[in-house]
Amino acid sequence: MSVQLSVLYFASLRDAAGRAEETVLCDAVDLRGLYAGLQARHGFTLPVERLRVAVDGEFARWSDAPRAGSEVALIPPVSGG
Repeated sequence: MSVQLSVLYFASLRDAAGRAEETVLCDAVDLRGLYAGLQARHGFTLPVERLRVAVDGEFARWSDAPRAGSEVALIPPVSGG
């Protein structure tokens, strides 16, 4: 069963996707599967182990199931100073 999600991209992921956010239909069983599908679609090169994921403003685990209507933020490592 597919669920509709809003996905937010930051830093290098935003650059690779060419957008800051998008609405997607997801049929993955977990957030890791969601990222794998988005990685294939947008050509993301970062492995999931280098990213953080948040759902509805709270950090989540990659093994968590996507929930319909949620906002999923994909957060790559950032440099700064």
